[in-house]
Amino acid sequence: ARVNTLFHIAAFALCIPFLAGMRWAWYNVRNHWKAACFTAVFPYKGVSMNLLLHICCAPCSVGCIQQLREEGIAPTGFWYNPNIHPFLEYKARRDTLRQYAQDIDLPLVELDDYGLREFTAAVASHSDQRCSWCYARRFEETAKTAAQRGFTHFTSTLLISPYQNRELMCEIGAKVGEKHGVEFIPYDFRPRFKEGQEQARALDLYMQKYCGCIYSEEDRFSNRRKKQLHKLHKQQAAQAAEGR
Repeated sequence: ARVNTLFHIAAFALCIPFLAGMRWAWYNVRNHWKAACFTAVFPYKGVSMNLLLHICCAPCSVGCIQQLREEGIAPTGFWYNPNIHPFLEYKARRDTLRQYAQDIDLPLVELDDYGLREFTAAVASHSDQRCSWCYARRFEETAKTAAQRGFTHFTSTLLISPYQNRELMCEIGAKVGEKHGVEFIPYDFRPRFKEGQEQARALDLYMQKYCGCIYSEEDRFSNRRKKQLHKLHKQQAAQAAEGR
């Protein structure tokens, strides 16, 4: 019995360094996991930046501004959306943002340009590919304004929408940022989309029914156009499959 007791004591003593090592390893893993989760939630917290935030509309800005402020970033809003039509729709979205910015003490820069004629002239011959022009025009002006006003970075509330082409936006943003010497920040605000929309409704903000341009308004409300789009999307999917 005495031999067994001594054996157990010796075995336990040999295990102490192993158990201590396991505890230290778990401590490191836990801290790494916590740091990774923190970085995923607040990817730019602690990064010094003077940020110009392109805002497409007040409802989309709610979640974006909240996230930025939680990360310690105080953005300045930028209104430039020549793609929004007709004029009463443009005015409703612009005026809603003006009031919301005032309510939450958000500095707001405006380039108040109702660009119906420029927009239609640019995309009329290829209206189904209009989004690339739309992203490029707004991001180009945002980057240019950021550079002129001394901002170091820019991003857009468009990045909160699950319905926009994120890859195309990030590609264009990086390109125009490099051109003007300001860094485009490819935020992924999408996890905040649903909550932000709910908060916007609770705040009684004006909630638009379509993306912005007259073509998207037709896509939203015309049953005939919906059928045409469905057919077009099937053709594009088939062509993509053949290309693979």
